[in-house]
Amino acid sequence: MQETAGVTWPKKPREFQDNLMDSTRWDDFKFRDGDIVIGTWAKSGTTWMQQIVGQLVFSGAEDLAVMDLAPWIDLRLMPKDEILGLVEAQTHRRFVKTHLPADALIISPKAQYIYIARDGRDAIWSWYHHHAITTEAAYELINGNPDRPGPPMEPPIDDIRQYFHDWLDKDGFPIHPFWSNIQSWWDIRRLPNVFLMHFNNLKADMAGEIRKVAAFLDIEIDEAVWPSIVEHCTFDYMKEHAPVMSPEYGNFFDGGLKNFVFKGTNGRWHDTLTPEDLQKYERAADENLTPDCAHWLATGELPD
Repeated sequence: MQETAGVTWPKKPREFQDNLMDSTRWDDFKFRDGDIVIGTWAKSGTTWMQQIVGQLVFSGAEDLAVMDLAPWIDLRLMPKDEILGLVEAQTHRRFVKTHLPADALIISPKAQYIYIARDGRDAIWSWYHHHAITTEAAYELINGNPDRPGPPMEPPIDDIRQYFHDWLDKDGFPIHPFWSNIQSWWDIRRLPNVFLMHFNNLKADMAGEIRKVAAFLDIEIDEAVWPSIVEHCTFDYMKEHAPVMSPEYGNFFDGGLKNFVFKGTNGRWHDTLTPEDLQKYERAADENLTPDCAHWLATGELPD
């Protein structure tokens, strides 16, 4: 651990690598004061938070290419030098994204970190849709990577309930582990540059949560453009304007980015999972998370 201004900053204790991510890419990322890092497990509000931060940084601008402005640093599909060069050339306040667990990520005192969590059942339902619309071009890119450390990614099975059980039994299958990702960010929540958010709270009071993000980032909101900021962060606006978020990325999904920005709907699993399935999920949460973290994941309620 290193001591800086009275705060004990964690040093990265491990690396994480899978078919999509490589934590070592962060080793060459040159942090600047005020950098913003958006973290999530997959399909937990990543693009939504990219849009929110983009709207705050660019004062309610129309048609921001937020997925290009805020690239996924650990994504191994783009050459490291290319993605780091893109970010290094940016002159605005930078914001980037990661799906890494916090203990495989550099936590810099120069940066501010926003982590969004979502109930695992909602996240995996959303991921199933994401997986199901993945195009052959995307599979070729993922599986054709010469540095791929694991088996190839295959299209999803047709049975979403079985998909859910596979995800639980193999901890995050077919992508990265779920529980340790959540817990790792919970463990650093008291650092002064870390802010935890919950998808449910964004759904319940988006405007109020955006103001919390602005306060955390020390961004003064221009009230004249506030209505535009809020409008541009709605799912209806984002879905309608999805093609401009990253024109090239749309090629990876059937129906393009309008299908990638799906519904943001919770509870779609209610009519599919049995009481026994739900008990299995809750047991897994209890076994893998500390009680306060499990409570936060389930409810969005942070302890005092």
